[in-house]
Amino acid sequence: MYDLIVIGAGPGGYVCAIRAAQLGLKVACVEGRETLGGTCLNVGCIPSKALLHASHMAHEMHENFAKMGLMNAHADIDWDRMQAYKAETVGTNTKGIEFLFKKNKIDWLKGWASIPAAGKVQVGDQVHETKNIVIASGSAATSLKGVEVDNDAGIVVDSTGVLALKKIPQTMVVIGAGVIGLELGSVYSRLGTKVTVVEYLDAITPGMDGEVQKQFQRILSKQGLKFILGAAVSGVESAENGATVTYTPKKGGDAQTLDAEVVLVATGRRPYHDGLGLDALGVKLTDRGQIAIDNHFATSVPGVYAIGDAVPGPMLAHKAEDEGMAVAEILAGKHGHVNYDAIPGVIYTTPEVAAVGLTEEGAKATGRKVKIGKFPLMGNARAKAMLQAEGFVKLIADADTDRILGCHIIGPGAGEMIHEVCVAMEFGAAAQDLALTCHAHPTVSEAVREAALACGDGAIHV
Repeated sequence: MYDLIVIGAGPGGYVCAIRAAQLGLKVACVEGRETLGGTCLNVGCIPSKALLHASHMAHEMHENFAKMGLMNAHADIDWDRMQAYKAETVGTNTKGIEFLFKKNKIDWLKGWASIPAAGKVQVGDQVHETKNIVIASGSAATSLKGVEVDNDAGIVVDSTGVLALKKIPQTMVVIGAGVIGLELGSVYSRLGTKVTVVEYLDAITPGMDGEVQKQFQRILSKQGLKFILGAAVSGVESAENGATVTYTPKKGGDAQTLDAEVVLVATGRRPYHDGLGLDALGVKLTDRGQIAIDNHFATSVPGVYAIGDAVPGPMLAHKAEDEGMAVAEILAGKHGHVNYDAIPGVIYTTPEVAAVGLTEEGAKATGRKVKIGKFPLMGNARAKAMLQAEGFVKLIADADTDRILGCHIIGPGAGEMIHEVCVAMEFGAAAQDLALTCHAHPTVSEAVREAALACGDGAIHV
Protein backbone atom coordinates (compact mmCIF):
# COMPACT_ATOMS: atom_id res chain seq x y z
CA MET A 1 0.00 0.00 0.00
CA TYR A 2 1.37 3.36 -1.06
CA ASP A 3 0.55 6.71 0.49
CA LEU A 4 0.68 8.26 -2.97
CA ILE A 5 0.94 7.14 -6.57
CA VAL A 6 1.73 9.87 -9.07
CA ILE A 7 0.73 9.25 -12.69
CA GLY A 8 3.26 10.89 -14.99
CA ALA A 9 6.93 11.73 -14.43
CA GLY A 10 7.04 15.14 -16.11
CA PRO A 11 8.00 18.30 -14.21
CA GLY A 12 4.78 18.27 -12.19
CA GLY A 13 4.77 14.55 -11.49
CA TYR A 14 8.39 13.94 -10.58
CA VAL A 15 8.57 17.07 -8.39
CA CYS A 16 5.36 16.02 -6.63
CA ALA A 17 6.77 12.53 -6.03
CA ILE A 18 10.09 13.83 -4.69
CA ARG A 19 8.47 16.41 -2.40
CA ALA A 20 6.02 13.84 -1.02
CA ALA A 21 8.86 11.41 -0.35
CA GLN A 22 10.85 14.14 1.41
CA LEU A 23 7.83 14.67 3.66
CA GLY A 24 7.77 11.01 4.70
CA LEU A 25 5.20 9.50 2.36
CA LYS A 26 5.65 6.14 0.63
CA VAL A 27 5.53 7.08 -3.04
CA ALA A 28 5.44 5.48 -6.47
CA CYS A 29 5.39 7.18 -9.85
CA VAL A 30 4.01 5.68 -13.06
CA GLU A 31 5.76 6.51 -16.32
CA GLY A 32 5.48 4.72 -19.65
CA ARG A 33 8.41 6.38 -21.40
CA GLU A 34 11.80 4.72 -21.37
CA THR A 35 13.15 7.75 -19.49
CA LEU A 36 11.78 10.04 -16.80
CA GLY A 37 11.07 13.75 -17.27
CA GLY A 38 7.96 13.70 -19.46
CA THR A 39 7.50 15.80 -22.58
CA CYS A 40 9.50 18.70 -21.15
CA LEU A 41 12.81 16.95 -20.61
CA ASN A 42 12.54 14.42 -23.44
CA VAL A 43 10.98 16.21 -26.41
CA GLY A 44 10.13 19.73 -25.22
CA CYS A 45 11.74 22.34 -22.98
CA ILE A 46 15.22 20.86 -22.65
CA PRO A 47 16.04 19.68 -26.19
CA SER A 48 14.60 22.87 -27.68
CA LYS A 49 16.77 24.98 -25.38
CA ALA A 50 19.84 23.02 -26.44
CA LEU A 51 19.11 23.84 -30.08
CA LEU A 52 18.26 27.44 -29.23
CA HIS A 53 21.63 27.82 -27.50
CA ALA A 54 23.56 26.18 -30.33
CA SER A 55 21.84 28.22 -33.03
CA HIS A 56 22.38 31.41 -31.04
CA MET A 57 26.11 30.66 -30.93
CA ALA A 58 26.11 30.21 -34.71
CA HIS A 59 24.24 33.49 -35.16
CA GLU A 60 26.69 35.37 -32.93
CA MET A 61 29.62 33.96 -34.89
CA HIS A 62 28.16 35.02 -38.22
CA GLU A 63 26.76 38.40 -37.19
CA ASN A 64 28.79 39.82 -34.30
CA PHE A 65 32.20 38.12 -33.94
CA ALA A 66 33.95 40.33 -36.51
CA LYS A 67 32.49 43.45 -34.90
CA MET A 68 34.04 42.36 -31.61
CA GLY A 69 37.42 41.74 -33.23
CA LEU A 70 37.09 37.95 -33.34
CA MET A 71 38.30 37.43 -36.87
CA ASN A 72 38.39 34.39 -39.17
CA ALA A 73 35.66 32.63 -37.19
CA HIS A 74 32.96 30.80 -39.08
CA ALA A 75 30.31 28.23 -38.23
CA ASP A 76 30.13 25.12 -40.38
CA ILE A 77 27.02 23.45 -39.03
CA ASP A 78 27.26 19.71 -38.44
CA TRP A 79 23.60 18.84 -37.91
CA ASP A 80 24.29 15.28 -36.75
CA ARG A 81 26.73 16.52 -34.12
CA MET A 82 24.27 19.20 -33.00
CA GLN A 83 21.61 16.51 -32.61
CA ALA A 84 24.06 14.44 -30.56
CA TYR A 85 24.70 17.44 -28.30
CA LYS A 86 20.94 17.80 -27.86
CA ALA A 87 20.58 14.10 -27.00
CA GLU A 88 23.42 14.28 -24.47
CA THR A 89 21.76 17.28 -22.83
CA VAL A 90 18.49 15.36 -22.56
CA GLY A 91 20.22 12.25 -21.27
CA THR A 92 22.06 13.96 -18.43
CA ASN A 93 18.81 15.53 -17.22
CA THR A 94 16.64 12.41 -17.41
CA LYS A 95 19.31 10.30 -15.69
CA GLY A 96 19.49 12.95 -12.99
CA ILE A 97 15.80 12.44 -12.20
CA GLU A 98 16.28 8.68 -12.09
CA PHE A 99 19.03 9.23 -9.53
CA LEU A 100 16.74 11.48 -7.48
CA PHE A 101 14.03 8.79 -7.50
CA LYS A 102 16.50 6.26 -6.10
CA LYS A 103 17.84 8.74 -3.57
CA ASN A 104 14.32 9.45 -2.27
CA LYS A 105 13.23 5.77 -2.41
CA ILE A 106 10.49 6.40 -4.99
CA ASP A 107 9.30 3.33 -6.90
CA TRP A 108 9.18 3.81 -10.67
CA LEU A 109 6.24 1.78 -11.98
CA LYS A 110 7.17 1.40 -15.65
CA GLY A 111 4.20 1.35 -17.99
CA TRP A 112 0.97 3.21 -18.73
CA ALA A 113 -1.57 3.74 -15.97
CA SER A 114 -5.31 3.42 -15.65
CA ILE A 115 -7.45 4.04 -12.60
CA PRO A 116 -10.02 1.24 -12.18
CA ALA A 117 -11.28 2.72 -8.89
CA ALA A 118 -10.36 5.27 -6.27
CA GLY A 119 -7.30 4.02 -4.41
CA LYS A 120 -6.24 1.69 -7.24
CA VAL A 121 -3.82 2.23 -10.12
CA GLN A 122 -3.33 -0.43 -12.74
CA VAL A 123 -0.03 -0.68 -14.62
CA GLY A 124 0.02 -3.55 -17.09
CA ASP A 125 -1.56 -6.53 -15.38
CA GLN A 126 -0.78 -5.39 -11.86
CA VAL A 127 -3.07 -3.29 -9.67
CA HIS A 128 -1.40 -1.17 -6.99
CA GLU A 129 -3.26 0.13 -3.95
CA THR A 130 -2.73 3.66 -2.66
CA LYS A 131 -4.30 6.15 -0.29
CA ASN A 132 -4.06 8.98 -2.81
CA ILE A 133 -3.53 9.45 -6.55
CA VAL A 134 -2.14 12.53 -8.29
CA ILE A 135 -2.72 12.75 -12.04
CA ALA A 136 0.15 14.59 -13.72
CA SER A 137 -0.37 13.24 -17.22
CA GLY A 138 0.55 16.44 -19.05
CA SER A 139 -0.50 17.52 -22.52
CA ALA A 140 -0.14 16.61 -26.18
CA ALA A 141 0.34 18.72 -29.30
CA THR A 142 -2.83 19.68 -31.14
CA SER A 143 -3.25 19.90 -34.89
CA LEU A 144 -5.58 21.72 -37.23
CA LYS A 145 -8.68 20.07 -38.54
CA GLY A 146 -7.85 18.21 -41.71
CA VAL A 147 -4.07 18.57 -41.25
CA GLU A 148 -2.24 15.27 -40.79
CA VAL A 149 0.99 15.39 -38.80
CA ASP A 150 3.52 12.66 -39.58
CA ASN A 151 6.72 13.14 -37.61
CA ASP A 152 8.34 10.07 -39.13
CA ALA A 153 8.00 11.47 -42.65
CA GLY A 154 9.53 14.76 -41.48
CA ILE A 155 7.46 17.04 -43.73
CA VAL A 156 4.39 18.05 -41.71
CA VAL A 157 5.57 17.89 -38.10
CA ASP A 158 4.68 19.04 -34.61
CA SER A 159 6.96 20.31 -31.83
CA THR A 160 8.35 16.80 -31.29
CA GLY A 161 9.10 16.03 -34.91
CA VAL A 162 10.73 19.37 -35.67
CA LEU A 163 13.41 18.68 -33.06
CA ALA A 164 14.59 15.59 -34.93
CA LEU A 165 14.53 16.49 -38.63
CA LYS A 166 17.03 14.51 -40.71
CA LYS A 167 18.48 17.71 -42.17
CA ILE A 168 18.16 21.47 -41.92
CA PRO A 169 15.47 22.48 -44.45
CA GLN A 170 15.88 25.37 -46.85
CA THR A 171 12.32 26.57 -46.22
CA MET A 172 9.82 26.16 -43.39
CA VAL A 173 6.30 27.35 -42.70
CA VAL A 174 5.33 27.62 -39.04
CA ILE A 175 1.60 27.59 -38.34
CA GLY A 176 1.09 29.50 -35.09
CA ALA A 177 2.98 32.49 -33.68
CA GLY A 178 2.93 31.40 -30.07
CA VAL A 179 5.85 30.43 -27.86
CA ILE A 180 6.58 27.05 -29.46
CA GLY A 181 6.31 28.29 -33.04
CA LEU A 182 8.56 31.30 -32.49
CA GLU A 183 11.20 29.44 -30.49
CA LEU A 184 11.55 26.58 -32.94
CA GLY A 185 11.12 28.82 -35.97
CA SER A 186 13.95 31.01 -34.72
CA VAL A 187 16.22 27.98 -34.29
CA TYR A 188 15.96 27.07 -37.95
CA SER A 189 16.04 30.67 -39.10
CA ARG A 190 19.42 31.12 -37.41
CA LEU A 191 20.64 27.92 -39.06
CA GLY A 192 19.83 29.29 -42.50
CA THR A 193 16.24 28.21 -43.13
CA LYS A 194 13.84 30.74 -44.66
CA VAL A 195 11.01 30.73 -42.14
CA THR A 196 7.48 32.08 -42.66
CA VAL A 197 5.13 32.22 -39.68
CA VAL A 198 1.39 32.12 -40.35
CA GLU A 199 -0.88 33.26 -37.49
CA TYR A 200 -4.67 33.39 -37.30
CA LEU A 201 -4.73 36.40 -34.98
CA ASP A 202 -3.53 39.90 -35.85
CA ALA A 203 -0.54 39.84 -33.50
CA ILE A 204 2.15 37.36 -32.46
CA THR A 205 2.41 35.87 -28.96
CA PRO A 206 -1.33 36.05 -28.17
CA GLY A 207 -2.08 37.30 -24.67
CA MET A 208 1.17 39.18 -24.17
CA ASP A 209 1.50 42.92 -23.59
CA GLY A 210 0.72 44.90 -26.75
CA GLU A 211 4.00 46.83 -26.77
CA VAL A 212 5.92 43.59 -26.36
CA GLN A 213 4.09 42.04 -29.30
CA LYS A 214 4.98 44.91 -31.63
CA GLN A 215 8.62 45.26 -30.60
CA PHE A 216 9.18 41.50 -30.57
CA GLN A 217 7.80 41.12 -34.08
CA ARG A 218 10.02 43.95 -35.33
CA ILE A 219 13.11 42.29 -33.86
CA LEU A 220 12.28 38.84 -35.25
CA SER A 221 11.53 40.34 -38.66
CA LYS A 222 14.98 41.97 -38.67
CA GLN A 223 16.41 38.52 -37.95
CA GLY A 224 14.79 37.17 -41.10
CA LEU A 225 11.49 35.66 -39.99
CA LYS A 226 8.54 36.56 -42.21
CA PHE A 227 5.07 36.97 -40.70
CA ILE A 228 1.64 36.54 -42.25
CA LEU A 229 -0.93 37.60 -39.65
CA GLY A 230 -4.71 37.42 -39.72
CA ALA A 231 -4.55 34.29 -41.87
CA ALA A 232 -6.77 31.24 -41.50
CA VAL A 233 -5.02 28.04 -42.61
CA SER A 234 -7.49 25.80 -44.41
CA GLY A 235 -5.25 22.93 -45.39
CA VAL A 236 -1.79 21.43 -45.74
CA GLU A 237 -1.08 19.13 -48.66
CA SER A 238 1.99 16.99 -48.23
CA ALA A 239 4.11 15.67 -51.10
CA GLU A 240 7.37 13.75 -51.36
CA ASN A 241 9.67 16.77 -51.18
CA GLY A 242 7.60 19.24 -49.17
CA ALA A 243 4.16 20.57 -48.49
CA THR A 244 1.79 23.32 -49.58
CA VAL A 245 -0.03 25.42 -47.00
CA THR A 246 -3.30 27.05 -48.05
CA TYR A 247 -4.61 30.02 -46.11
CA THR A 248 -7.22 32.75 -46.50
CA PRO A 249 -6.85 36.32 -45.16
CA LYS A 250 -9.46 36.90 -42.45
CA LYS A 251 -10.18 40.37 -43.85
CA GLY A 252 -11.25 38.84 -47.12
CA GLY A 253 -9.66 37.90 -50.40
CA ASP A 254 -8.67 34.85 -52.36
CA ALA A 255 -6.97 31.83 -50.86
CA GLN A 256 -3.17 31.93 -50.90
CA THR A 257 -0.57 29.16 -50.88
CA LEU A 258 2.93 28.72 -49.46
CA ASP A 259 5.35 25.95 -50.39
CA ALA A 260 7.97 24.69 -47.95
CA GLU A 261 10.18 21.68 -47.33
CA VAL A 262 8.85 21.43 -43.77
CA VAL A 263 5.64 22.63 -42.13
CA LEU A 264 5.61 22.97 -38.36
CA VAL A 265 2.15 22.84 -36.83
CA ALA A 266 2.46 24.83 -33.59
CA THR A 267 -1.18 25.54 -32.81
CA GLY A 268 -1.08 24.69 -29.13
CA ARG A 269 -1.47 21.72 -26.84
CA ARG A 270 -4.37 19.84 -25.25
CA PRO A 271 -4.71 18.16 -21.85
CA TYR A 272 -3.69 14.52 -22.10
CA HIS A 273 -5.45 11.95 -19.96
CA ASP A 274 -6.17 9.26 -22.54
CA GLY A 275 -6.47 5.73 -21.22
CA LEU A 276 -6.81 6.66 -17.55
CA GLY A 277 -10.49 5.72 -17.44
CA LEU A 278 -11.64 9.05 -16.03
CA ASP A 279 -15.17 8.79 -17.44
CA ALA A 280 -15.86 5.45 -15.78
CA LEU A 281 -14.25 6.69 -12.59
CA GLY A 282 -16.51 9.74 -12.52
CA VAL A 283 -13.84 12.44 -12.74
CA LYS A 284 -15.41 15.64 -14.03
CA LEU A 285 -13.83 17.59 -16.88
CA THR A 286 -14.15 21.23 -17.90
CA ASP A 287 -15.63 22.33 -21.21
CA ARG A 288 -12.08 22.46 -22.59
CA GLY A 289 -11.31 18.86 -21.63
CA GLN A 290 -9.23 19.73 -18.58
CA ILE A 291 -9.58 17.87 -15.31
CA ALA A 292 -11.72 19.99 -13.00
CA ILE A 293 -10.13 20.60 -9.60
CA ASP A 294 -10.84 22.65 -6.49
CA ASN A 295 -8.47 25.02 -4.67
CA HIS A 296 -6.65 22.04 -3.16
CA PHE A 297 -6.17 20.24 -6.52
CA ALA A 298 -8.83 17.66 -5.64
CA THR A 299 -10.97 16.21 -8.43
CA SER A 300 -14.62 15.21 -8.10
CA VAL A 301 -13.50 11.76 -6.89
CA PRO A 302 -12.21 11.60 -3.29
CA GLY A 303 -8.54 10.72 -3.07
CA VAL A 304 -7.82 11.65 -6.69
CA TYR A 305 -5.95 14.89 -7.40
CA ALA A 306 -4.64 16.49 -10.58
CA ILE A 307 -1.99 19.07 -11.51
CA GLY A 308 -0.08 20.56 -14.43
CA ASP A 309 -1.09 20.70 -18.06
CA ALA A 310 -4.01 18.35 -17.43
CA VAL A 311 -5.82 20.99 -15.33
CA PRO A 312 -6.82 24.62 -15.98
CA GLY A 313 -4.17 27.32 -16.12
CA PRO A 314 -1.10 28.08 -18.22
CA MET A 315 0.68 25.05 -19.64
CA LEU A 316 4.06 25.78 -18.08
CA ALA A 317 6.50 23.30 -16.57
CA HIS A 318 7.21 25.52 -13.57
CA LYS A 319 3.50 26.00 -12.90
CA ALA A 320 3.19 22.20 -12.81
CA GLU A 321 6.19 21.98 -10.47
CA ASP A 322 4.64 24.50 -8.08
CA GLU A 323 1.36 22.59 -8.09
CA GLY A 324 3.22 19.31 -7.57
CA MET A 325 4.96 20.65 -4.49
CA ALA A 326 1.75 22.19 -3.17
CA VAL A 327 -0.38 19.05 -3.49
CA ALA A 328 2.39 16.93 -1.93
CA GLU A 329 2.46 19.27 1.06
CA ILE A 330 -1.33 19.15 1.36
CA LEU A 331 -1.28 15.35 1.36
CA ALA A 332 1.41 15.43 4.05
CA GLY A 333 -0.81 17.59 6.27
CA LYS A 334 0.81 20.91 5.47
CA HIS A 335 -0.56 24.00 3.72
CA GLY A 336 0.55 23.90 0.10
CA HIS A 337 -0.29 26.95 -1.99
CA VAL A 338 0.38 28.37 -5.46
CA ASN A 339 0.32 32.11 -6.16
CA TYR A 340 -0.93 32.16 -9.74
CA ASP A 341 -0.45 35.94 -9.93
CA ALA A 342 3.33 35.55 -9.76
CA ILE A 343 4.01 32.79 -12.29
CA PRO A 344 6.41 34.00 -14.98
CA GLY A 345 6.34 33.10 -18.65
CA VAL A 346 9.41 33.13 -20.89
CA ILE A 347 10.05 32.86 -24.62
CA TYR A 348 13.61 31.63 -25.13
CA THR A 349 14.41 33.32 -28.40
CA THR A 350 17.21 35.86 -28.81
CA PRO A 351 16.38 38.25 -27.32
CA GLU A 352 14.37 36.51 -24.65
CA VAL A 353 10.91 37.72 -23.70
CA ALA A 354 9.67 37.37 -20.13
CA ALA A 355 6.52 38.42 -18.36
CA VAL A 356 4.80 38.12 -15.01
CA GLY A 357 1.49 39.44 -13.74
CA LEU A 358 -0.87 41.73 -15.60
CA THR A 359 -0.32 43.30 -19.00
CA GLU A 360 -1.01 47.01 -19.38
CA GLU A 361 -4.21 46.16 -21.25
CA GLY A 362 -5.25 43.61 -18.64
CA ALA A 363 -4.60 45.95 -15.74
CA LYS A 364 -6.63 48.75 -17.30
CA ALA A 365 -9.45 46.33 -18.12
CA THR A 366 -9.90 45.73 -14.39
CA GLY A 367 -10.69 49.43 -13.97
CA ARG A 368 -7.56 50.16 -11.98
CA LYS A 369 -5.53 53.30 -12.37
CA VAL A 370 -2.03 52.23 -13.27
CA LYS A 371 1.32 53.84 -13.86
CA ILE A 372 3.85 52.52 -16.32
CA GLY A 373 7.62 52.64 -15.89
CA LYS A 374 9.49 51.81 -19.06
CA PHE A 375 13.22 51.74 -19.68
CA PRO A 376 14.88 51.02 -23.05
CA LEU A 377 17.97 48.81 -23.07
CA MET A 378 19.69 51.41 -25.26
CA GLY A 379 20.25 53.18 -21.94
CA ASN A 380 21.87 50.10 -20.39
CA ALA A 381 25.65 49.89 -20.71
CA ARG A 382 25.89 46.10 -20.36
CA ALA A 383 23.25 45.41 -23.00
CA LYS A 384 25.02 47.75 -25.42
CA ALA A 385 28.35 46.02 -24.76
CA MET A 386 26.67 42.70 -25.57
CA LEU A 387 25.23 44.11 -28.83
CA GLN A 388 21.76 43.26 -27.52
CA ALA A 389 20.16 46.61 -26.70
CA GLU A 390 16.97 46.48 -28.76
CA GLY A 391 14.60 45.62 -25.95
CA PHE A 392 13.10 47.24 -22.87
CA VAL A 393 11.77 46.65 -19.37
CA LYS A 394 8.18 47.68 -18.67
CA LEU A 395 6.89 47.75 -15.11
CA ILE A 396 3.20 48.14 -14.26
CA ALA A 397 2.18 49.41 -10.83
CA ASP A 398 -1.03 50.49 -9.12
CA ALA A 399 -1.27 54.28 -9.38
CA ASP A 400 -2.62 54.65 -5.83
CA THR A 401 -0.63 52.07 -3.85
CA ASP A 402 2.48 51.72 -6.06
CA ARG A 403 2.13 47.95 -5.70
CA ILE A 404 3.69 46.05 -8.61
CA LEU A 405 1.07 44.42 -10.83
CA GLY A 406 3.20 43.11 -13.66
CA CYS A 407 6.44 43.29 -15.60
CA HIS A 408 7.38 42.66 -19.24
CA ILE A 409 10.94 42.37 -20.52
CA ILE A 410 12.53 41.98 -23.94
CA GLY A 411 16.27 41.56 -23.76
CA PRO A 412 19.26 39.31 -23.05
CA GLY A 413 18.63 37.12 -20.02
CA ALA A 414 15.04 38.32 -19.64
CA GLY A 415 14.10 34.88 -18.30
CA GLU A 416 16.57 35.34 -15.47
CA MET A 417 15.79 39.02 -14.82
CA ILE A 418 12.06 38.44 -14.38
CA HIS A 419 12.54 36.58 -11.12
CA GLU A 420 13.42 39.60 -9.01
CA VAL A 421 10.03 41.00 -9.97
CA CYS A 422 8.39 37.65 -9.14
CA VAL A 423 9.95 37.76 -5.68
CA ALA A 424 8.89 41.37 -5.27
CA MET A 425 5.30 40.53 -6.22
CA GLU A 426 5.30 37.52 -3.89
CA PHE A 427 6.11 39.89 -1.02
CA GLY A 428 3.62 42.54 -2.15
CA ALA A 429 6.37 45.03 -2.98
CA ALA A 430 5.90 48.49 -4.41
CA ALA A 431 7.75 49.81 -7.43
CA GLN A 432 9.64 52.08 -5.03
CA ASP A 433 11.01 49.01 -3.24
CA LEU A 434 12.72 47.95 -6.46
CA ALA A 435 13.80 51.50 -7.18
CA LEU A 436 15.53 51.73 -3.78
CA THR A 437 17.29 48.37 -4.17
CA CYS A 438 20.94 48.64 -5.23
CA HIS A 439 21.70 46.72 -8.43
CA ALA A 440 25.23 45.75 -9.47
CA HIS A 441 26.79 47.74 -12.31
CA PRO A 442 27.17 46.94 -15.10
CA THR A 443 24.31 44.44 -15.38
CA VAL A 444 21.29 44.22 -17.62
CA SER A 445 19.23 43.89 -14.42
CA GLU A 446 19.82 47.57 -13.75
CA ALA A 447 17.14 48.16 -16.37
CA VAL A 448 14.58 46.68 -13.95
CA ARG A 449 15.56 49.25 -11.33
CA GLU A 450 15.40 52.02 -13.95
CA ALA A 451 11.89 50.95 -14.94
CA ALA A 452 10.92 51.07 -11.27
CA LEU A 453 12.42 54.56 -11.00
CA ALA A 454 10.38 55.51 -14.05
CA CYS A 455 7.25 54.66 -12.05
CA GLY A 456 8.26 57.47 -9.71
CA ASP A 457 10.29 60.60 -10.36
CA GLY A 458 11.99 59.22 -13.45
CA ALA A 459 14.74 56.90 -14.64
CA ILE A 460 18.34 58.08 -14.53
CA HIS A 461 19.88 56.90 -17.80
CA VAL A 462 17.30 58.03 -20.30
